[in-house]
Amino acid sequence: MSPGPAERAETDGESDAERLNRELDQLLGELRVALPGVQVLLAFLLTVPFTDRFHDLPASARDVYFAAVTLVAVASVLLMAPTVHHRLRFRRGTKEQMIRTANNLALAGMVCLGLGLGAVVYVAGAAAFPGSWVRWIGPAVVVLAVVVWFLIPLRFDTRRPPLDEQAD
Repeated sequence: MSPGPAERAETDGESDAERLNRELDQLLGELRVALPGVQVLLAFLLTVPFTDRFHDLPASARDVYFAAVTLVAVASVLLMAPTVHHRLRFRRGTKEQMIRTANNLALAGMVCLGLGLGAVVYVAGAAAFPGSWVRWIGPAVVVLAVVVWFLIPLRFDTRRPPLDEQAD
């Protein structure tokens, strides 16, 4: 069972307000790292239909391309949402609720980003190596994202003491 607010404040020396401020700062900092890459990817994807070779792609690859654009656009919206929420709810006493909502939006955004990345790699493989198995690296990228972003962290053992408390 996790410690309550009073126990947490006693054990780590920070008040609930300090914890909320730190958690919000960490979340917004993490989003500042992810967003530029998502936005660059979206900008690049939006130019693709205007290239000469786009219409040479099979209809199925164009469909996957459109799914990729949509997923990356949705990821961008979801990953920007916590910043907008913070501005709208600034100093309104909703920080804890906002952090929980923002965390869920960030996770949903990363799911969309992982799917979008896989779709982009699928289309790139289909365009560069038509009829080849290479396009299936796209779904493999989705599996990799699921494993690295979600499954590995879920395996972390919360019962072990932090490294600074373990004996050498």
